[in-house]
Amino acid sequence: MYSGDFINLPFPIVADIDGNYINRSVKMYKPRREGDDNNFKDLYRFTRENVDHVTQAFLGDSFENRGGALSNVQRMKCFLRYVGDPGFQVGVGEDLGIHQTTVCKTIWSVCKEIVEKADEWIHFPNTPDEFEQEKKMWQTKYKFPSAIGAIDCTHILINKPGNYKDEFVNRKGLNSFNVQATCNAKEQFTSMDCEWAGSVHDARIWKNSNVFNLIQENQAGAILLADEAYPLTPWVMTPYRDPVTSLQKVFNVIHKRERVVIERVFGQVKQRFPLLQSKVRVKTEKIPRFIAACFVLHNVAKHLKDEDFEPAETTTYDIEVPRPTVTDATVLQRGQRRRDCIASYLRGGSNR
Repeated sequence: MYSGDFINLPFPIVADIDGNYINRSVKMYKPRREGDDNNFKDLYRFTRENVDHVTQAFLGDSFENRGGALSNVQRMKCFLRYVGDPGFQVGVGEDLGIHQTTVCKTIWSVCKEIVEKADEWIHFPNTPDEFEQEKKMWQTKYKFPSAIGAIDCTHILINKPGNYKDEFVNRKGLNSFNVQATCNAKEQFTSMDCEWAGSVHDARIWKNSNVFNLIQENQAGAILLADEAYPLTPWVMTPYRDPVTSLQKVFNVIHKRERVVIERVFGQVKQRFPLLQSKVRVKTEKIPRFIAACFVLHNVAKHLKDEDFEPAETTTYDIEVPRPTVTDATVLQRGQRRRDCIASYLRGGSNR
Protein backbone atom coordinates (compact mmCIF):
# COMPACT_ATOMS: atom_id res chain seq x y z
CA MET A 1 0.00 0.00 0.00
CA TYR A 2 1.09 3.55 -0.66
CA SER A 3 2.42 5.15 2.57
CA GLY A 4 4.53 8.06 1.36
CA ASP A 5 3.78 11.80 1.50
CA PHE A 6 0.81 13.09 -0.48
CA ILE A 7 1.74 14.43 -3.85
CA ASN A 8 -0.35 16.16 -6.54
CA LEU A 9 -0.88 13.85 -9.48
CA PRO A 10 -2.29 14.78 -12.90
CA PHE A 11 -4.84 11.98 -12.46
CA PRO A 12 -7.01 10.75 -9.57
CA ILE A 13 -6.01 7.62 -7.62
CA VAL A 14 -8.42 5.22 -5.92
CA ALA A 15 -7.93 2.00 -3.94
CA ASP A 16 -9.22 -1.35 -5.18
CA ILE A 17 -10.76 -3.98 -2.85
CA ASP A 18 -7.29 -5.26 -1.90
CA GLY A 19 -6.10 -1.82 -0.89
CA ASN A 20 -3.92 -1.29 -3.95
CA TYR A 21 -3.98 2.18 -5.46
CA ILE A 22 -4.81 2.42 -9.13
CA ASN A 23 -5.16 5.24 -11.63
CA ARG A 24 -8.67 6.20 -12.75
CA SER A 25 -9.22 7.76 -16.16
CA VAL A 26 -10.38 11.34 -16.25
CA LYS A 27 -13.27 12.41 -18.46
CA MET A 28 -12.13 15.09 -20.85
CA TYR A 29 -14.67 17.59 -22.20
CA LYS A 30 -14.30 19.76 -25.24
CA PRO A 31 -13.95 23.46 -24.48
CA ARG A 32 -17.40 25.07 -24.74
CA ARG A 33 -17.58 27.98 -27.15
CA GLU A 34 -19.87 30.95 -26.68
CA GLY A 35 -19.53 33.12 -29.80
CA ASP A 36 -18.60 36.78 -29.64
CA ASP A 37 -20.88 39.80 -29.86
CA ASN A 38 -19.94 40.42 -33.49
CA ASN A 39 -21.49 37.21 -34.79
CA PHE A 40 -23.71 36.12 -31.88
CA LYS A 41 -27.04 36.74 -33.63
CA ASP A 42 -25.82 35.13 -36.86
CA LEU A 43 -25.05 31.99 -34.87
CA TYR A 44 -28.03 31.88 -32.50
CA ARG A 45 -30.71 33.83 -34.43
CA PHE A 46 -31.51 36.10 -31.45
CA THR A 47 -29.56 38.75 -29.61
CA ARG A 48 -27.63 37.57 -26.55
CA GLU A 49 -30.17 39.15 -24.22
CA ASN A 50 -33.09 37.59 -26.05
CA VAL A 51 -31.52 34.12 -26.01
CA ASP A 52 -31.69 34.43 -22.23
CA HIS A 53 -35.36 35.45 -22.47
CA VAL A 54 -36.18 32.53 -24.77
CA THR A 55 -34.37 30.11 -22.47
CA GLN A 56 -36.26 31.38 -19.43
CA ALA A 57 -39.60 31.16 -21.26
CA PHE A 58 -39.22 27.53 -22.35
CA LEU A 59 -36.55 25.86 -20.22
CA GLY A 60 -36.37 27.88 -17.00
CA ASP A 61 -33.26 28.32 -14.88
CA SER A 62 -30.60 25.64 -14.66
CA PHE A 63 -26.91 26.05 -14.08
CA GLU A 64 -26.21 22.36 -13.46
CA ASN A 65 -22.84 21.38 -14.88
CA ARG A 66 -21.92 18.22 -12.98
CA GLY A 67 -20.62 15.54 -15.27
CA GLY A 68 -20.26 18.07 -18.06
CA ALA A 69 -24.01 18.74 -18.21
CA LEU A 70 -25.16 21.61 -20.39
CA SER A 71 -26.87 24.54 -18.71
CA ASN A 72 -30.30 25.47 -20.06
CA VAL A 73 -28.84 28.45 -21.88
CA GLN A 74 -26.32 26.13 -23.54
CA ARG A 75 -29.11 23.70 -24.43
CA MET A 76 -31.15 26.48 -26.04
CA LYS A 77 -28.11 27.78 -27.91
CA CYS A 78 -27.50 24.27 -29.23
CA PHE A 79 -31.04 24.14 -30.61
CA LEU A 80 -30.87 27.65 -32.07
CA ARG A 81 -27.52 26.92 -33.68
CA TYR A 82 -29.00 23.82 -35.29
CA VAL A 83 -32.09 25.51 -36.75
CA GLY A 84 -29.94 28.48 -37.77
CA ASP A 85 -27.63 26.20 -39.74
CA PRO A 86 -28.41 24.02 -42.76
CA GLY A 87 -28.95 21.30 -40.19
CA PHE A 88 -25.75 19.31 -39.78
CA GLN A 89 -25.37 18.10 -36.20
CA VAL A 90 -21.65 17.36 -36.46
CA GLY A 91 -20.93 20.93 -37.51
CA VAL A 92 -23.05 22.30 -34.67
CA GLY A 93 -21.16 20.09 -32.21
CA GLU A 94 -17.84 21.39 -33.52
CA ASP A 95 -19.04 24.97 -33.26
CA LEU A 96 -20.20 24.57 -29.67
CA GLY A 97 -17.58 22.13 -28.43
CA ILE A 98 -19.94 19.21 -27.75
CA HIS A 99 -20.27 15.73 -29.25
CA GLN A 100 -22.72 15.01 -32.05
CA THR A 101 -24.70 12.58 -29.88
CA THR A 102 -25.18 15.33 -27.30
CA VAL A 103 -26.34 17.67 -30.05
CA CYS A 104 -28.87 15.08 -31.24
CA LYS A 105 -30.35 14.50 -27.78
CA THR A 106 -30.33 18.18 -26.88
CA ILE A 107 -32.04 19.59 -29.95
CA TRP A 108 -34.85 17.03 -29.70
CA SER A 109 -35.46 17.60 -25.98
CA VAL A 110 -35.47 21.39 -26.43
CA CYS A 111 -37.73 21.10 -29.48
CA LYS A 112 -40.31 19.14 -27.49
CA GLU A 113 -40.22 21.64 -24.61
CA ILE A 114 -40.84 24.54 -27.00
CA VAL A 115 -43.75 22.81 -28.74
CA GLU A 116 -45.33 21.92 -25.39
CA LYS A 117 -45.88 25.66 -24.86
CA ALA A 118 -47.03 26.40 -28.41
CA ASP A 119 -50.57 27.31 -27.33
CA GLU A 120 -49.16 30.10 -25.17
CA TRP A 121 -47.63 31.76 -28.24
CA ILE A 122 -49.82 30.80 -31.20
CA HIS A 123 -53.51 31.46 -30.69
CA PHE A 124 -56.41 31.81 -33.11
CA PRO A 125 -59.33 33.91 -31.84
CA ASN A 126 -62.28 31.86 -30.61
CA THR A 127 -64.57 34.34 -28.86
CA PRO A 128 -66.54 37.31 -30.26
CA ASP A 129 -64.35 39.74 -28.32
CA GLU A 130 -61.16 38.19 -29.66
CA PHE A 131 -62.46 38.31 -33.23
CA GLU A 132 -63.40 41.98 -32.81
CA GLN A 133 -59.97 42.81 -31.41
CA GLU A 134 -58.28 41.16 -34.38
CA LYS A 135 -60.52 43.03 -36.83
CA LYS A 136 -59.64 46.35 -35.21
CA MET A 137 -55.95 45.49 -35.29
CA TRP A 138 -56.14 44.72 -39.01
CA GLN A 139 -57.82 48.07 -39.69
CA THR A 140 -54.95 49.94 -38.02
CA LYS A 141 -52.62 48.81 -40.84
CA TYR A 142 -54.81 47.72 -43.76
CA LYS A 143 -58.08 48.48 -45.59
CA PHE A 144 -59.86 45.16 -45.98
CA PRO A 145 -63.02 45.29 -43.81
CA SER A 146 -63.66 42.53 -41.24
CA ALA A 147 -60.34 40.80 -42.02
CA ILE A 148 -58.40 39.26 -39.15
CA GLY A 149 -55.50 37.81 -41.13
CA ALA A 150 -54.36 35.78 -44.08
CA ILE A 151 -53.97 32.06 -44.73
CA ASP A 152 -51.68 30.08 -47.00
CA CYS A 153 -49.52 26.98 -47.22
CA THR A 154 -45.77 26.62 -47.69
CA HIS A 155 -43.66 23.57 -48.49
CA ILE A 156 -40.79 22.46 -46.25
CA LEU A 157 -38.40 20.11 -48.02
CA ILE A 158 -37.33 16.83 -46.40
CA ASN A 159 -35.15 13.83 -47.20
CA LYS A 160 -36.87 10.99 -48.99
CA PRO A 161 -38.90 9.15 -46.33
CA GLY A 162 -38.49 5.43 -45.79
CA ASN A 163 -42.24 4.83 -45.66
CA TYR A 164 -45.19 6.26 -47.58
CA LYS A 165 -42.79 7.75 -50.14
CA ASP A 166 -45.38 8.78 -52.71
CA GLU A 167 -47.45 10.75 -50.19
CA PHE A 168 -44.63 13.22 -49.63
CA VAL A 169 -43.90 13.93 -53.31
CA ASN A 170 -45.37 17.33 -54.18
CA ARG A 171 -46.38 18.68 -57.58
CA LYS A 172 -42.77 19.66 -58.33
CA GLY A 173 -41.58 16.12 -57.69
CA LEU A 174 -39.88 17.06 -54.41
CA ASN A 175 -40.35 15.47 -51.00
CA SER A 176 -41.93 17.88 -48.55
CA PHE A 177 -44.41 18.67 -45.82
CA ASN A 178 -47.22 21.05 -46.81
CA VAL A 179 -47.60 23.45 -43.88
CA GLN A 180 -50.69 25.64 -43.44
CA ALA A 181 -50.62 28.74 -41.27
CA THR A 182 -52.57 31.92 -40.58
CA CYS A 183 -51.14 35.22 -39.42
CA ASN A 184 -52.46 38.53 -38.11
CA ALA A 185 -51.66 42.19 -38.74
CA LYS A 186 -48.68 42.03 -36.35
CA GLU A 187 -47.07 39.39 -38.59
CA GLN A 188 -47.48 36.73 -35.92
CA PHE A 189 -48.73 33.23 -36.60
CA THR A 190 -52.20 32.61 -35.20
CA SER A 191 -52.42 28.96 -36.23
CA MET A 192 -50.29 26.26 -37.82
CA ASP A 193 -50.86 22.78 -39.18
CA CYS A 194 -47.52 21.07 -39.82
CA GLU A 195 -48.32 17.39 -40.26
CA TRP A 196 -49.58 17.06 -43.85
CA ALA A 197 -47.52 15.36 -46.55
CA GLY A 198 -46.45 17.38 -49.57
CA SER A 199 -48.89 15.74 -51.98
CA VAL A 200 -51.95 16.99 -50.07
CA HIS A 201 -53.94 19.87 -51.61
CA ASP A 202 -54.17 23.13 -49.65
CA ALA A 203 -57.98 22.97 -49.66
CA ARG A 204 -57.97 19.53 -48.04
CA ILE A 205 -55.68 20.71 -45.26
CA TRP A 206 -57.94 23.70 -44.75
CA LYS A 207 -61.15 21.67 -44.47
CA ASN A 208 -59.58 19.37 -41.89
CA SER A 209 -58.09 22.13 -39.73
CA ASN A 210 -59.41 23.49 -36.44
CA VAL A 211 -59.35 27.00 -37.89
CA PHE A 212 -61.88 25.98 -40.55
CA ASN A 213 -64.56 25.43 -37.91
CA LEU A 214 -63.58 28.46 -35.82
CA ILE A 215 -63.79 30.96 -38.68
CA GLN A 216 -66.90 29.34 -40.17
CA GLU A 217 -68.79 29.54 -36.89
CA ASN A 218 -67.60 33.00 -35.80
CA GLN A 219 -70.38 35.47 -35.01
CA ALA A 220 -68.28 38.57 -35.70
CA GLY A 221 -68.29 38.29 -39.48
CA ALA A 222 -64.52 37.85 -39.48
CA ILE A 223 -62.68 37.06 -42.73
CA LEU A 224 -59.43 35.43 -43.75
CA LEU A 225 -57.70 36.44 -46.98
CA ALA A 226 -56.61 33.56 -49.21
CA ASP A 227 -55.40 32.83 -52.71
CA GLU A 228 -57.24 30.78 -55.33
CA ALA A 229 -56.12 27.48 -53.80
CA TYR A 230 -58.92 27.99 -51.27
CA PRO A 231 -62.67 27.93 -51.95
CA LEU A 232 -64.52 31.25 -51.80
CA THR A 233 -66.89 31.42 -48.81
CA PRO A 234 -68.39 34.25 -46.74
CA TRP A 235 -65.50 33.84 -44.29
CA VAL A 236 -62.62 33.25 -46.74
CA MET A 237 -62.12 35.91 -49.40
CA THR A 238 -60.29 34.96 -52.58
CA PRO A 239 -59.56 37.20 -55.59
CA TYR A 240 -61.76 37.48 -58.67
CA ARG A 241 -60.66 35.15 -61.38
CA ASP A 242 -60.01 37.06 -64.63
CA PRO A 243 -61.37 40.42 -63.32
CA VAL A 244 -63.14 42.54 -65.91
CA THR A 245 -64.73 45.54 -64.19
CA SER A 246 -62.84 48.31 -62.37
CA LEU A 247 -64.59 47.21 -59.17
CA GLN A 248 -63.14 43.71 -59.48
CA LYS A 249 -59.69 45.01 -60.39
CA VAL A 250 -59.52 47.35 -57.40
CA PHE A 251 -60.60 44.49 -55.15
CA ASN A 252 -57.87 42.22 -56.51
CA VAL A 253 -55.16 44.86 -56.11
CA ILE A 254 -56.02 45.52 -52.47
CA HIS A 255 -56.58 41.83 -51.75
CA LYS A 256 -53.18 40.90 -53.16
CA ARG A 257 -51.41 43.72 -51.33
CA GLU A 258 -52.85 42.67 -47.97
CA ARG A 259 -52.89 38.90 -48.39
CA VAL A 260 -49.16 38.91 -49.09
CA VAL A 261 -48.54 39.42 -45.36
CA ILE A 262 -48.66 35.63 -44.88
CA GLU A 263 -46.01 35.14 -47.57
CA ARG A 264 -43.89 37.77 -45.86
CA VAL A 265 -44.22 35.96 -42.53
CA PHE A 266 -43.23 32.65 -44.13
CA GLY A 267 -40.19 34.42 -45.54
CA GLN A 268 -39.29 35.87 -42.15
CA VAL A 269 -39.44 32.54 -40.32
CA LYS A 270 -37.36 30.86 -43.02
CA GLN A 271 -34.77 33.65 -42.90
CA ARG A 272 -34.46 33.43 -39.13
CA PHE A 273 -34.30 29.64 -39.19
CA PRO A 274 -32.53 28.54 -42.42
CA LEU A 275 -33.16 24.89 -41.53
CA LEU A 276 -36.59 25.47 -43.11
CA GLN A 277 -35.03 26.61 -46.39
CA SER A 278 -33.12 23.39 -47.00
CA LYS A 279 -33.93 19.75 -46.38
CA VAL A 280 -34.77 19.02 -42.77
CA ARG A 281 -32.47 16.14 -41.85
CA VAL A 282 -34.26 14.40 -39.00
CA LYS A 283 -36.61 11.42 -38.86
CA THR A 284 -39.78 12.10 -40.81
CA GLU A 285 -42.02 11.71 -37.78
CA LYS A 286 -40.06 14.38 -35.90
CA ILE A 287 -40.12 17.03 -38.62
CA PRO A 288 -43.55 18.55 -37.77
CA ARG A 289 -42.31 19.38 -34.26
CA PHE A 290 -39.19 21.08 -35.57
CA ILE A 291 -41.32 23.17 -37.93
CA ALA A 292 -43.74 24.02 -35.12
CA ALA A 293 -40.88 25.02 -32.80
CA CYS A 294 -39.55 27.45 -35.41
CA PHE A 295 -43.00 28.98 -35.88
CA VAL A 296 -43.38 29.41 -32.12
CA LEU A 297 -39.98 31.08 -31.87
CA HIS A 298 -40.93 33.42 -34.72
CA ASN A 299 -43.79 34.72 -32.57
CA VAL A 300 -41.45 35.03 -29.60
CA ALA A 301 -39.07 37.09 -31.74
CA LYS A 302 -41.94 39.41 -32.69
CA HIS A 303 -42.92 39.73 -29.02
CA LEU A 304 -39.35 40.57 -28.03
CA LYS A 305 -39.00 42.94 -31.01
CA ASP A 306 -35.94 40.99 -32.10
CA GLU A 307 -35.16 42.46 -35.51
CA ASP A 308 -35.94 40.28 -38.52
CA PHE A 309 -33.11 39.08 -40.72
CA GLU A 310 -32.59 40.85 -44.00
CA PRO A 311 -34.41 39.02 -46.79
CA ALA A 312 -32.16 37.20 -49.19
CA GLU A 313 -32.74 35.65 -52.56
CA THR A 314 -33.83 32.11 -51.76
CA THR A 315 -35.32 29.36 -53.85
CA THR A 316 -39.04 29.04 -53.29
CA TYR A 317 -40.77 25.67 -53.29
CA ASP A 318 -44.30 26.98 -52.91
CA ILE A 319 -46.45 25.43 -55.57
CA GLU A 320 -49.29 26.50 -57.81
CA VAL A 321 -52.24 24.28 -57.07
CA PRO A 322 -55.51 23.75 -58.96
CA ARG A 323 -58.51 25.83 -58.01
CA PRO A 324 -60.67 23.81 -55.57
CA THR A 325 -64.20 22.75 -56.32
CA VAL A 326 -66.90 24.09 -54.02
CA THR A 327 -69.62 21.49 -53.60
CA ASP A 328 -72.01 23.71 -51.61
CA ALA A 329 -73.52 26.12 -54.15
CA THR A 330 -75.32 28.11 -51.46
CA VAL A 331 -72.10 28.83 -49.58
CA LEU A 332 -70.40 29.84 -52.83
CA GLN A 333 -73.22 32.24 -53.71
CA ARG A 334 -73.08 33.81 -50.25
CA GLY A 335 -69.35 34.21 -50.65
CA GLN A 336 -69.76 35.85 -54.05
CA ARG A 337 -72.36 38.29 -52.71
CA ARG A 338 -70.16 39.26 -49.79
CA ARG A 339 -67.13 39.68 -52.05
CA ASP A 340 -69.15 42.00 -54.32
CA CYS A 341 -70.21 44.08 -51.31
CA ILE A 342 -66.63 44.36 -50.06
CA ALA A 343 -65.46 45.26 -53.58
CA SER A 344 -67.94 48.14 -53.69
CA TYR A 345 -66.76 49.35 -50.30
CA LEU A 346 -63.08 49.18 -51.28
CA ARG A 347 -63.64 51.01 -54.58
CA GLY A 348 -65.47 53.74 -52.69
CA GLY A 349 -62.59 53.97 -50.24
CA SER A 350 -60.03 54.20 -53.03
CA ASN A 351 -61.89 57.22 -54.41
CA ARG A 352 -61.91 59.02 -51.08
